[in-house]
Amino acid sequence: MVQVVLWGSLKSAAAGHANVEIEAGTIRELLTRLGETYPRLKPQLDRGVSVSIDGQIYTNDWFQPIQPDSE
Repeated sequence: MVQVVLWGSLKSAAAGHANVEIEAGTIRELLTRLGETYPRLKPQLDRGVSVSIDGQIYTNDWFQPIQPDSE
């Protein structure tokens, strides 16, 4: 499971959850599963978000692998 930290409007759209765990192997899978788990997040995710994996920021690298213990 990948540890996901949400803040700002993303946190609000995820029912106030700041930390969630999602099963995902790539950024694309992560964003898809976040949208499925928290439907209010989907419009914001569809507009585009940056993703930080273990401190490195990704903006358009949909197939970037995510390790199971990543944050």
